[in-house]
Amino acid sequence: MNAYPKALSTLIEELAKLPGVGEKSASRLAFHLIDVPKEDIDGLISALNGAQQNIGLCPECFSVTDQELCSICSDPKRDRSQICVVENTRDIYAIERTLEYKGLYHVLHGAISPLEGIGPGDIRAAELVKRVSGGNVKEVIMATNPSPEGEATAMYLKNLLTPLGAVVTRLAKGIPVGADVEYIDEITLIKAFEGRYKI
Repeated sequence: MNAYPKALSTLIEELAKLPGVGEKSASRLAFHLIDVPKEDIDGLISALNGAQQNIGLCPECFSVTDQELCSICSDPKRDRSQICVVENTRDIYAIERTLEYKGLYHVLHGAISPLEGIGPGDIRAAELVKRVSGGNVKEVIMATNPSPEGEATAMYLKNLLTPLGAVVTRLAKGIPVGADVEYIDEITLIKAFEGRYKI
């Protein structure tokens, strides 16, 4: 029998729906939230409502934005001849932290996964083809995850985009900086050998 009051149980159930939050974490969060000052709760509610009402998808790259176009698509300094394809918006922020890539992005919002019932029509593949078919894009960089689903998605998109004249590249895979070779798994070592370059 659940001894929690109904309102607390409901809060725990809702928090447990968040990704990466299990029942114990949801319980800790719920007890924290009922202990904080009302102003803090009001601020959280306001932030959640603001995010829901003001954040949408950029019509060009399908990243999140609170403007008509996201800050990257609207930046005239970005290289419009390159598009980096990612599975989700969080990947953009990881790449942007490197301060190396200066092109545009395209967010698929997933990867092809027949086992989960996700096909090409469930990701933003058609929109990517439309962007590339304009003729201005010279290179499409596949930055999907190095998982079976990410690899399948990259190959599917390569087959769609190559006839359009764009060069399709894939992020290199291999041994991470600071790792010891003896602890690297076989697949990563194979990819490292395949991606070797002259020094």
